[in-house]
Amino acid sequence: MKLYYTPGACSLAVHIALHEVGAAFDSMAVDLTSYTTADGRDYRSIAPRGYVPLLELDDGSRHTEAAALLQYVADLDVSQALIGAPGSSRRLAVLEWLTFVGTELHKVFSPWLWHKETAASTRQTVKDKLAARFAELDARLHRQPFLAGDYSVADAYAFTIISWARLLAIPLDGYPHLTAYLQRVAQRPAVAAALQAEGLQS
Repeated sequence: MKLYYTPGACSLAVHIALHEVGAAFDSMAVDLTSYTTADGRDYRSIAPRGYVPLLELDDGSRHTEAAALLQYVADLDVSQALIGAPGSSRRLAVLEWLTFVGTELHKVFSPWLWHKETAASTRQTVKDKLAARFAELDARLHRQPFLAGDYSVADAYAFTIISWARLLAIPLDGYPHLTAYLQRVAQRPAVAAALQAEGLQS
């Protein structure tokens, strides 16, 4: 397998998951400002939308969308510890939180807060919505250590997206349990390995 990623982008979640399951994979960095891969290719010839992550399987097929790839990678582990068995309440909970992160966090942060031309009123609306979601997460993480009980691919995704708050100077001081959660996830060896591989941690 080969993972196409951009450091710190949502592809980091898939990078973490690959390390979590001990998968054998290659990786290729992508510059999303020039749509150029680290080896000089036009990334849009590989991924027409120009998005990361993209996972190229050993059969040559290419697949996108972080939430879908996280499910696929989690199932590479025969124990399915990061997602749960099909039909189980554990799996339903993980899929619920994957969807929550994708719709209520990922697509609220992006694209609105990453573009300078976004109107100030839109920025404030987005930040208000994020504040409500952060408060919800803070309350949940006061009761349990991870989103779906035990650690799952939903936490790899949430860690990646919520970490954007720091890059965008959105304070998390008012959410002590959410802040502790980010620190807890960051301490996992697979997370540290992915961060180091992307040049995000010394």
